[in-house]
Amino acid sequence: MVSLASLLAFSSSVLASHYPLTLTDADGQQVTLKQEPKRLVVQDGRDILSLALLDRANPFQRVVAWNNLLKKSDGVTWALMDKKWPQAKQIIDMGFSDKGEVNLESVIAERPDLMVAQLRSKPSLTQTGVLDKLKQLGIPVLFIDTFQKPVEDAPKSITLLGKALNRENEAQQYTDYYQQHFQLILDRVRDVQPKPRVFFEAKAGLGGLESCCFTHAHVGWGALVEAVGATNLGSQLLPGATGDVSLEKVIAMKPDAYIVSGSQWASKDNAAVPFGYGVTQQQVDSAFNKMKQRPGFAQLQPVKQGRFYGLYHNFYNHPYNIVGLEYLAKFIYPQQFSDLNPANTWHQILTRFTTLPEGTGILASQAPQQ
Repeated sequence: MVSLASLLAFSSSVLASHYPLTLTDADGQQVTLKQEPKRLVVQDGRDILSLALLDRANPFQRVVAWNNLLKKSDGVTWALMDKKWPQAKQIIDMGFSDKGEVNLESVIAERPDLMVAQLRSKPSLTQTGVLDKLKQLGIPVLFIDTFQKPVEDAPKSITLLGKALNRENEAQQYTDYYQQHFQLILDRVRDVQPKPRVFFEAKAGLGGLESCCFTHAHVGWGALVEAVGATNLGSQLLPGATGDVSLEKVIAMKPDAYIVSGSQWASKDNAAVPFGYGVTQQQVDSAFNKMKQRPGFAQLQPVKQGRFYGLYHNFYNHPYNIVGLEYLAKFIYPQQFSDLNPANTWHQILTRFTTLPEGTGILASQAPQQ
């Protein structure tokens, strides 16, 4: 008779990584790792949240250099992480841009054995010669993606990192959870006709309330809107992946729902809805009401009809974007998803699959109706 302990041992050994290991990354390139990586460079610091699903006790344990984008885009979350893992402050913050520029000397000085980079940074990493230099030094680069194809590639990227870091069991636990929650959305929206028409204004108010309206086409938020079965108007209005659309054009397109993303950016002009930890509903409502005062904004059908919503910006490029997908589903299809609780999904992810500290605040909201 086979004991439970031996079964568990067998199952974990099946999912153990063996080195040298060759993987195919999000760029379709084969990457060979000679041994389990212990010294990581993280090109986009938000990917510390991916590592939190894998190195659960301490997502910083392998990181020797990173670009701390969390400090700029969500200082409250960074403060919570810094308090729990104070040694993270000692990790070199490269300050390289999220587009890929790298202070290469500083990186090399940390003797990394792997760089983890977002696929969208590849053009910059190529043009600046970073990829060639790292190749010469024998430092592999593993591209992951949570932006270009967020729903397809976010779970794939967790699986890829799980294999690379010998954390396949942890990766599979999360990706199974992700797919179960996404399938529930697909099952409920499959037969909805006509498809709701959605305009998504990303980073609304970041540069002040005068500018409007930055949006995504088939990437980022646009891809997430399309993933829940809706028509993303940005995909029809933009010639490229991202860009600005005039408010007049948006009004003429007659969206069924208007959704903005916001965060607590460290910018003096920031008038975005301040989603995240440490904010109150009153602060969120106040920011929404100011946004409604933008010239011409009151002419939007969804604003008139109470179909104006907002949510936490970083979900667009986030390994936990299933929470963003659930909020989108709830906003776009209020009848089909009245029972859905995305805040509980967020709580479950943090408590079941990570040891990240959980703050209190607001991740999403409907704008107050006058």
